[in-house]
Amino acid sequence: MPEIARFYGIVIKMFFNDHLPPHFHAIYGERVGMFEISTLEMIEGDLPNRAIKLVKEWAEKYQTELMAMWNNQEFRRLEGLE
Repeated sequence: MPEIARFYGIVIKMFFNDHLPPHFHAIYGERVGMFEISTLEMIEGDLPNRAIKLVKEWAEKYQTELMAMWNNQEFRRLEGLE
């Protein structure tokens, strides 16, 4: 699964040809969350609330790019949160 971004100990990855809906994975230590790109809601996982907020803040900034990556299956590295 290609790494798209890394910030505050959170790693964002996406796997092309994965199941619908379009989504990305956020890994924080041993905990993982799967986020739907269109709604930015965590649809599966056990991330702590603080990590969920950071992932949503980051994803809101890059939502268009994330959907383009999913649709075009072209990996691109994105900046993390500052």
